[in-house]
Amino acid sequence: MHGTHEVFNQSTPLADYDLFATNAPLRDALRFNAPSLQLAPLEALGRELGSSTMQGHARLANVHPPALRTHDRFGHRVDEVEFHPSYHALMAAAVAAGLHGTPWAGGVHAHVQRAAGFMLFTELEPAVLCPISMSYAVTPALLGNASVYADWAPRLQSRWYDPALKFITDKPGATMGMGMTEKQGGSDVRANTTQARRDGRDAWGERYAITGHKWFFSAPMCDAFLVLAQAPAGLTCFFLPRVLPDGSRNAIRIQRLKDKLGNKANASSEVEFDEAQAWLVGDEGRGVPQILEMGTMTRLDCALGTSGLMRQALALAVHHTRGRQAFGKRLVDQPLMRNVLADLALESEAATALALRLARAFDRPDDGHEQVMARVLTPVAKFWTCKRGSGFGQEAMECLGGNGYVEEGGHGVMARIYREMPLNSIWEGAGNIMALDLLRALRKGDAGAALAAELAPARGAHAALDRLADDLPQRIEQLQGEAEARRLAEDVALAVQAALLVQHAPAAVSSAFCTTRIAGDWGRSFGTLPSGCDLDAILDRALPTN
Repeated sequence: MHGTHEVFNQSTPLADYDLFATNAPLRDALRFNAPSLQLAPLEALGRELGSSTMQGHARLANVHPPALRTHDRFGHRVDEVEFHPSYHALMAAAVAAGLHGTPWAGGVHAHVQRAAGFMLFTELEPAVLCPISMSYAVTPALLGNASVYADWAPRLQSRWYDPALKFITDKPGATMGMGMTEKQGGSDVRANTTQARRDGRDAWGERYAITGHKWFFSAPMCDAFLVLAQAPAGLTCFFLPRVLPDGSRNAIRIQRLKDKLGNKANASSEVEFDEAQAWLVGDEGRGVPQILEMGTMTRLDCALGTSGLMRQALALAVHHTRGRQAFGKRLVDQPLMRNVLADLALESEAATALALRLARAFDRPDDGHEQVMARVLTPVAKFWTCKRGSGFGQEAMECLGGNGYVEEGGHGVMARIYREMPLNSIWEGAGNIMALDLLRALRKGDAGAALAAELAPARGAHAALDRLADDLPQRIEQLQGEAEARRLAEDVALAVQAALLVQHAPAAVSSAFCTTRIAGDWGRSFGTLPSGCDLDAILDRALPTN
């Protein structure tokens, strides 16, 4: 049989490259936000995560999604989720890198280092990071029960991954999840109907029996969860382990796994509690403030995650256009394509800058200014970066043409990124929730002054940024209703992104960003940078090298 054609003018897989060494925006943001950070762990992680071996694990974890086993072959209720071995390999790598509860053990720039590692890992595979992110968020919340914290915090900060269903004292490490939303409430957790009944007291404190359900219960094979339920004094936070101190399994009934658009490697479930045992965390009736504190951490991870997805989509687009020709030139040398890629590079770098700046605030909990910025920038970064993700993913996919739209047994990484992009915008509160959270943060008297101080170092760099910086405090002071909250969130995000780029990005990047995103010399789609922008300088910075 004769071949009908020779394959040529096709790009090659983007594999076996260093995610960290090729990411100049991330390295510059780290130097700015954590100047004394030792980079060796991130350098090693970047090499590991860009390897074809780890890319193979990411592919297999997605094409062989988790499967629910409610009963064993003898009819016993087991409520287990089975994962492909590659899922466990990815989880072990994330835990070994300290992306879960490790930063709470302390260390200079621990949260910034973890944030950078989280972004790098998202480039490889975001779905497995759901239990990693939740383990990060719940660790400080456990301080509301000193006995539980003493037993569990060391395991949540351990770099050992053990997926076995065993009691905590028999495991070197652990992961935790959260169960908040119910069918009737969604983000309105005050509408929760799950009930908590007092059931005695033991070494972990006040024990309750939990009866009810959770409509979204991600990573149900975690070792324990923080859940919300109605106690006599109101909505309350509880610690609910999978395996009880006597070695028996808690009454967590997994009803089904969600059939989702993306996030395929992660098991998201619906569960019911049949008098499941749980222990009080904090005070009765204080569940909402506690969940808001945990939400701050997971919302940071949404911004980090989307930033990582943007970076990987950009790298794939640049790599493809360097390896494919059209009309006698490489795609990357075509003027319109260069404009598109440079525009995507600006967006990606700005997202990285904002996410890393937010992470810095969590390394300085005793700094008044950083506390305010954490309160203000968390909803801003979650709202704006995640809102930009889907459009970014679509434009990057267009750079690959039809090849970008093809799944090809999990080898089509761009398609996987595109399906993943909407999740971070929805998870942990969609756009309106974030905009309203920003309003609450800005109504505190110190927010306007803190934002002005944040923008001050960039004064004089660009006239349009100066005008926006002058305008924002007045808009914050005159804030009255909710209808303008999204526009305000956008403008705060753009102002902070621009100020950061002025301080740690090359002039070609910061000038183009201010001219387009703030001064408005820009179209309504990517690839509309004006002629004065230095596309060569922007692209030279963005191109990954093999």
